[in-house]
Amino acid sequence: MKHLFFRMSLVTLLVAGVIALCNTSALAQDAAGTFKAKCAMCHGADGKGSPIGLKMGAHDFTSADVQKQTDAQLTEIITKGKNKMPAYEGKLKDTEIKDLVTFIRSLKK
Repeated sequence: MKHLFFRMSLVTLLVAGVIALCNTSALAQDAAGTFKAKCAMCHGADGKGSPIGLKMGAHDFTSADVQKQTDAQLTEIITKGKNKMPAYEGKLKDTEIKDLVTFIRSLKK
């Protein structure tokens, strides 16, 4: 009986792990798609800034200046906008903004 319970627990744990990995991958893809659709025009595909974005003062997401900001600060900038960057409040869901912050973190040098 103990062995059966252990096997069932192990299988349940493995299934949960696979589901978590699949969801993480899907979220990363969704965030990359959102970044491409909403951010890359100014911030560039690699986060370093497009030619147009750099002329408008877009920040390099790989820079230490951006990466040292807290998640709350980045969320606020995305939500409310800053300088020439538009606000995405009401245009993106809170989860999409949170995923964008995670994506921006992945761009660090």
